[in-house]
Amino acid sequence: MKKIIVYTFLAVSTIACKNSDKKQEAIETNNQDQENTVQTQQEEGDWQYLFNGSSLEGWRGYGEEEMPPGWIIEDNVLTYKTDLGKEEDYTGGRDIIYGAEEFDNFELSLEWKLPEGGNSGIFYHVKEGYENPSKVAPEYQLIDDENYENIHDLTGYNESLGHTENLSELKPLNKTAADYAMYAPDSEKKKLNPVGEWNTSKIVYTPERVEHWLNGEMVVSFNPKSEDWQEKRDSGKWKGSPDYAKFKSGYIGLQDHASPIWFRNIKIKRL
Repeated sequence: MKKIIVYTFLAVSTIACKNSDKKQEAIETNNQDQENTVQTQQEEGDWQYLFNGSSLEGWRGYGEEEMPPGWIIEDNVLTYKTDLGKEEDYTGGRDIIYGAEEFDNFELSLEWKLPEGGNSGIFYHVKEGYENPSKVAPEYQLIDDENYENIHDLTGYNESLGHTENLSELKPLNKTAADYAMYAPDSEKKKLNPVGEWNTSKIVYTPERVEHWLNGEMVVSFNPKSEDWQEKRDSGKWKGSPDYAKFKSGYIGLQDHASPIWFRNIKIKRL
């Protein structure tokens, strides 16, 4: 009888210990889940949505009080509805800005897609009072790298920039994720999804370093205070635009380049 009592006691003790271990494990798991939830909320709390799929509050045309025609919300996506225009006929569009506030140092993230032959761009540090944002604001280029030169005549544009060879081709400084007409993306790291599929872009701006990301890879980085940057600024496309990249704070903008374009999940974090 004593042996049975001892065995029973040991069995109950073992079960109790196991239950206790499971309870402790559950408590620790719950605590970790709570910590992860709080961390996620804190991280999300740092982000400010400029477009969340339901409202255009804060958005307007560049130099205008309202949104230009064609810019709408469709299926929770910020959409520019238009027919595809030809590059050789392009004379400027009605770009839009998030005009509710300006940003200086930031991390901007968004998703986008283009049609075949499409073209657009993301501006930052935009100031009004100019012909268009490109005269003053740096641009993260968005374009159909694969098909653009087959649909549009780029000869005149390339000649205007001083090119003398391969005038029909889309140059690296004009391809997706480039710091437009300043720094070309790293072709080995760049992963651009096919036309019609969503891409994710990110711009990180600080006074000492600018980064362009595409689909999880950093493909451009430069120092906006460097001699290299200044040389590019003074000798290329922007030598006739004295205020280009002059301002270190301004609006976020999106380009109308006579092309349909779709944007979603536009958010920004101050740095």
